[in-house]
Amino acid sequence: MSEQARRILVVEDDLSILTGLSMNLKFEGYEVLQAQDGRAGLAKALDESPDLVVLDLMLPEVNGYEVLKELRRRGRDTPVVVLSAKGQEPDKILGLNLGADDYVVKPFGLQELLARIKAVLRRRYPSAGTPPVTFGDVEVDMVGRTVARAGKPVELTAQEFKLLAHFLAQPGRTFTREELLSGAWGFDYEGSARTVDNFVRQLRLKFEPDPEAPRHFLTVRGLGYRFDR
Repeated sequence: MSEQARRILVVEDDLSILTGLSMNLKFEGYEVLQAQDGRAGLAKALDESPDLVVLDLMLPEVNGYEVLKELRRRGRDTPVVVLSAKGQEPDKILGLNLGADDYVVKPFGLQELLARIKAVLRRRYPSAGTPPVTFGDVEVDMVGRTVARAGKPVELTAQEFKLLAHFLAQPGRTFTREELLSGAWGFDYEGSARTVDNFVRQLRLKFEPDPEAPRHFLTVRGLGYRFDR
């Protein structure tokens, strides 16, 4: 199934947002499922097996946090993009720690939301025809999960590759350490900020011309890390 044919479940109680977003997703070529409360959304996520869920948090019946928590409790790793007016950092961290793949704050820009949905889908379902991602003298085969630098293979652990892929999926975006833990390690991983620091250090050692003056894996002081090509 191609990216454009994927099924997206939109769980949103605001009818105008539900209708407008669904219309635009269909225009982009996606098949769209809908639900207007958390209970119906959870049932469709479990029964219909969508490729991605766009999930509001302030839902009737069952709130979005509980929907997300129950999906993960049942072992479902369906990508989830949270869409919510709850934009404070603790709200974002909670959603990401529960297993959301991305968190978009209302009011949102439609094109940004569509781009984030596409980025999550590319990260989760890489196409067999996806060309290698390159930066500097590094070439990353996302499908084959192989990496070469200056034409020579580079050995990565499974977790190093996950972190690398998370950065490559959204170049230029600043990630907090909590977002990186949730996105690259999983919602139930009980690691710390130091874990992220150690793994970023390994990526720098393997890919930066000068690990002490990185060009690609950059520290954003007071926030976290950013990948630049």
